[in-house]
Amino acid sequence: MAKRDYYDVLGAKKGASADELKKAYRAKAKELHPDRNSDNPQAEAQFKEVNEAYEVLKDEQKKAAYDRFGHAAFENGMGGGPRPGSYGGQQGDFASAFSDVFEDLFGDFMGRGGGGGGGRSRAQRGSDLRYNMRISLEEAYAGIQKTIQVPTSITCDTCHGSGAEGGAEPVTCPTCNGMGKVRAQQGFFTIERTCHQCNGMGQIIKNPCKTCGGQGRMQREKQLSVNIPQGVETGTRIRLAGEGEAGLRGGPNGDLYIFIEVKEHALFQRDGVHLFCRVPVSMPTAALGGEIEVPTIDGGKARVKVPAGAQSGKQMRLRMKGMPALRSSNTGDMVIELAVETPVNLTSRQRELLKEFEKLSEENNPESSSFFSKVKGFWDGMKG
Repeated sequence: MAKRDYYDVLGAKKGASADELKKAYRAKAKELHPDRNSDNPQAEAQFKEVNEAYEVLKDEQKKAAYDRFGHAAFENGMGGGPRPGSYGGQQGDFASAFSDVFEDLFGDFMGRGGGGGGGRSRAQRGSDLRYNMRISLEEAYAGIQKTIQVPTSITCDTCHGSGAEGGAEPVTCPTCNGMGKVRAQQGFFTIERTCHQCNGMGQIIKNPCKTCGGQGRMQREKQLSVNIPQGVETGTRIRLAGEGEAGLRGGPNGDLYIFIEVKEHALFQRDGVHLFCRVPVSMPTAALGGEIEVPTIDGGKARVKVPAGAQSGKQMRLRMKGMPALRSSNTGDMVIELAVETPVNLTSRQRELLKEFEKLSEENNPESSSFFSKVKGFWDGMKG
């Protein structure tokens, strides 16, 4: 039976680059692997064919010969191509040919160390913990020290983290001989799996501590004092080293991460280090000018002069009245935005005065005059 074109075997185009060939090979190897196709009797032969094709095309010299002469390049002594059934070369090349797809095929079941170097250390680092903290804008401005309760695991007081009753030392796991993993033959592959007896630790405890069940740690609530610096914003992360979960069997503790959320404020809106405050002013104050009192984030007051004829949306800046920058001596500004308020629920006398005022102020509204002048020009143009 005539051999299939190597490019067709991999599902790649002729002249494909090394990266394209590798990508095609990985996909085909995963698709046709015998362990994934136990119901397909042809899977092993197809898998060998894919490997044979890649062994030729990944080598620049072999690929050049194949592109020129096809399969004839490796027949009658013309080249050093793969022998049928040899998985694309000498048996010693098999592992290297598949090293880049082992992790995709088996994930955590494959050991990264290739079977050497001994098992895992019995001590494992504890997990990191996350704590979400909500604070007010005033607290973010001034900085604060808060006491929090964190549910976590701590080192067992009875066995002092060893996990063994009476302080006895763990012994080597008899199932994996301390490797933390066992091997099993599947087809022509040797698969390494985590040892079920020691759960990958490489050691077992014959007399587990009755308090912690051999874990070397216990679940408890831990009280911590956290210093929140000035200027923190929503999303600020504070790391407390060593305040996470206790390590397993005497391993180092993990870390605790405090994630800050600053609550919205009733008066101020924040933009980085700057604050914005919308302040209503009466029509007479806006028309005549005057002074208003505005609050500041530190709890104080500031007097602001409103210029005569001020319109809604006018902004005035108070220097250094904003938020402090995190871990810096800089301070932002506070921006006041005026909102001219129209009076409601007028009395009869107030209505009379406003009507009289309206008649006397026809020339005092330049923006209205300009707008309606443009409107008149627009209508006249439409008529024309």
